[in-house]
Amino acid sequence: MDILLLFFSVFSIFSLTESTTSSEFIVQDFAVIMIVAAVMLFLTHKLKQSMVIGYLIAGMIIGPYTPPFSLIKSIETVNIFAELGIIMLLFVIGIEFPIAKLKQIGKISMMVGLTESIGTLIITFFVAQRLGFTTFDSMFLGLAMSITSTVVTIKVLEELGKIKERSSMLILGVLIVEDIVAVSTLAILQSIAVAGINTEEIAIFPISISIAIAVVFIGSILILGSKFLPNLIDKIGKTNDYALLLIVILGLAFGLSFIANMLGLSVVIGAFLAGVLVAESRSATVAKVITIPLRDVFSALFFVSIGALVNVALIPLYIVPVIVLILTAFTVKLLLVLAILSKSKFDYNERLKVGLGLATAKGEMSLVIAKGGQDVGAITSSILPILSVVTIITSFATPYVLKFANSIKFSSSSNKIDDKNKKNKL
Repeated sequence: MDILLLFFSVFSIFSLTESTTSSEFIVQDFAVIMIVAAVMLFLTHKLKQSMVIGYLIAGMIIGPYTPPFSLIKSIETVNIFAELGIIMLLFVIGIEFPIAKLKQIGKISMMVGLTESIGTLIITFFVAQRLGFTTFDSMFLGLAMSITSTVVTIKVLEELGKIKERSSMLILGVLIVEDIVAVSTLAILQSIAVAGINTEEIAIFPISISIAIAVVFIGSILILGSKFLPNLIDKIGKTNDYALLLIVILGLAFGLSFIANMLGLSVVIGAFLAGVLVAESRSATVAKVITIPLRDVFSALFFVSIGALVNVALIPLYIVPVIVLILTAFTVKLLLVLAILSKSKFDYNERLKVGLGLATAKGEMSLVIAKGGQDVGAITSSILPILSVVTIITSFATPYVLKFANSIKFSSSSNKIDDKNKKNKL
């Protein structure tokens, strides 16, 4: 009950700024979203599919762009729900990444994550350019296609009983690197987009200022904030008043998101850094437990809202680009991972599992990136439908790809060559 009261209190603050949106429509839209989300979650659970697929399809069904009528009355309400969902989703993700854990990722995870994500971003950017997309569209598409869905990938590995394998541990390490790269790069791309849009051309000086602001903000939060705020959270945690702790950490999440927004950055970076600061405290475990219900509620709000913002009439026009982008990202990621790991201690079976595990799923971060580009007016209306379809296709395909990866065994020449190379090194 406290969580629901808190949610409606936070939401009421946002709704006061929308004078054209009546409280009746807000309640109706919230009710429609949650009821449809519940139905789709049940169906996807029965069909053993990712909840992201169900939420996106639910949003498309009830959205204002789907004929013959819309169950959603206010597009402004949908945008507010999506914004709240982004903040809470990235905040909870940030709680998983204490600075100490980030330092222990390992060189191999860092090398694989940086190389394959940046490589995929660059190549996908040029492919998108060849497909006729604008420069900013291509930038955001490249970033979105370079990130693997943590939610979908981990869920499938758990269902296959492979989560504790060495290859899966490497995948998890690389996913951490990818998420950090995605959040940081999104902040920079938004800064570049805003500077370019405001000056009607991409000028070096305003872009440099925007990037410097992003770097200073991130650095000051991680260096200065980590010295004071975790101790404050711990003092509050010692009171054993969970309601107070919840209010404080949510205040931190929305506060840093607001500051980031005021500086011209994405609310994503503020929410993620808030989570990292909470993760630095000794109360991180308790904070994670009490925010799980919020994570589930806001995840549903975010994905359904994103689906509702998709203009379904545009989807048939972009099937070919969707297929090209999926194949490009899949091929580039797989080849880069296999190449990087070719000199490592991982045998060919493990390399293939890691490569396929990182090459397939697109999901929550890809949609966050699309929403981030939309918020600053950097991308056209085609990008959100494209990435939504990409998410649905790849989320559906991921369980089958990972099952295939775990079913094949190479015991022939490839592994023998690996063994000979290792013996020669010794």
